[in-house]
Amino acid sequence: MSSTSDSVERRDETCAVCGDVAVPGRVVAVDATARTATVELQCRTETVAIDLVEANVGDTLLVHLGFAIARLEVA
Repeated sequence: MSSTSDSVERRDETCAVCGDVAVPGRVVAVDATARTATVELQCRTETVAIDLVEANVGDTLLVHLGFAIARLEVA
């Protein structure tokens, strides 16, 4: 039997900050048809699923493992 960690794909380009935690990112584009948003994270720009939240350009989303899990209110 293999361990859980054996089945997880590791990427060398993974940002140390973005590894196993949710991080904030600013929405720079939204594809409503695909239900995805392009967000600027601290380390890179990434396309994430927005099935769990409503998102508009300029919003700040909390992103974890390629999914936006919350929209943050920023003052």
